[in-house]
Amino acid sequence: MKPLPVMRQITAPELHRMLDDVSLASIETPVLLDVREHWEWDLARIEGAKHIPMAQIPAAVEALDRVRPTVIICHHGMRSLQVVAFLQRLGFDNLHNLDGGIDAWSRQVDSHIALY
Repeated sequence: MKPLPVMRQITAPELHRMLDDVSLASIETPVLLDVREHWEWDLARIEGAKHIPMAQIPAAVEALDRVRPTVIICHHGMRSLQVVAFLQRLGFDNLHNLDGGIDAWSRQVDSHIALY
């Protein structure tokens, strides 16, 4: 059995820099995949993120890009870790977990995004 890739973490400031670099066309735009529940998405979100609640990920796997870099987002980074592990078992390997989730993004990058 092939070993799983290493679980990669990305901090909110690192993701912010990555997204800024994308605007300079130096790297490929990552997919931001938010796996929180609908009510959480309604409270706070990163502009441009795609929303698929964690429970719906298995049914949506075929619609996900297996090649493009993807950053998985939740509230504090725990559910997204589970989604990264699940997708890695299915052969996805260009994944990052947003360490600290949307909470870290709000505290460290964009204070306009609500804390909850």
